[in-house]
Formats: sequence, C-alpha cells, structure tokens
Amino acid sequence: MVLSASILGSGMMATGITDNGGVQLIIVMLGTVLALGLLIATLGPISGAHFNPAVSLISFLTKEIKAGVAALMVLTQIIGAILGAIIANLMYGHSALESASHERTGSALFFSEIIATAGLLFVILAMSNVGKSNGHFWAVPAWIGSAYFFTSSTTFANPAVTFARAFSDSYAGIALSSVGLFVIAQLIGALVGLGASKLVLKK
Repeated sequence: MVLSASILGSGMMATGITDNGGVQLIIVMLGTVLALGLLIATLGPISGAHFNPAVSLISFLTKEIKAGVAALMVLTQIIGAILGAIIANLMYGHSALESASHERTGSALFFSEIIATAGLLFVILAMSNVGKSNGHFWAVPAWIGSAYFFTSSTTFANPAVTFARAFSDSYAGIALSSVGLFVIAQLIGALVGLGASKLVLKK
C-alpha cells in the first residue's frame, strides 16, 4: 500500500512541479527508493517484507513458504497496492480510482522488465545467501534505483504495483491494456533470477 502510494504520489507531484521528463523520473525514483528502503527495514523483521508477488512466488518455489501462504500474500499485496493507488489519487485531488492512459508496449519494454525483475530477485537471493538478509533494506532499493535509469521500462518489477498503477492516471501510471505484458515479463524475470542464483551462488 505504502509503496504504490509513494510511487504514484511521486508521479503526481513530479508532473505538478515540472514538464522535464528527466526530472520527473528522478522524483519518482527517489520516492520509490526511499519508501522501499524504509518498508524493508521496518517490515522485514515482521513479515519478511513480502509486498511483491514475484518475490512471494520464488519463496514458494524454494519452499520457504507454503502455497496457501503464498496465495494469501499475493492477494494481500494486490489489495494493498490498489489501496495505495486510491490514497495517492485522493492526496492529489483525483478521483479515488481512475484509468491510466500511459501505454507501455513493445518487445524492448518486455525484455527490460525481465532484466529488471531478474536482477531484483538475484539481489534478494544473493543477500540471503551470504547471510546478510538485513542488508536488503539498502541492496534492493539500490538495484531498483539504478534500474530506473538503465532499463527502458523504468523497472516496475512488481506485479501488484504494476496492476495498481493502472488505476492512477499520472506520470507513473500504466494503461490497463499494457499491464499483462509487464506482469508476464516480471514472472519470467523472477524465474530467470532464481535460475541465475542457482548457477552463481553457493548453496
């Protein structure tokens, strides 16, 4: 909830402050990275900081959580992300739910989201592998922050937040018709990240 609210709220603030696309990207990146770091630091010890269905999927595949727990987590993540979109919309005087108009399509964005999500999962698994799960609060935001600039998709890397972004017509929004492409790429990327970790990391 907080993550999607921070991303979409930052997007609305960005468009209200400047028309410069580069500055808008920096504003949204900072809002995302700072909120993400704080969320992981505060909620990590309580729930493992599960607010990304791609991460929960990998946790299920690696037998860290059971299927029922994973399904409940994913449902909660989606509901929370949509509530975050509603909060962001209301904070900026928009309708509670609106349709994003920003079309994001094409093979380059699809490939970009695979890379963004694969890198995210690899970072998470690598930090856990070396016994530094408490370092996730800086390592994960560092990856996301850098990937904002080197990926053409600006690294959504989270199916729940991607879906929620479709309900806020801001700089950070994504048209509902583009959501499926991103989610498929993210799930593929999660599996790629898991595969890469098994090849590279010691078990």
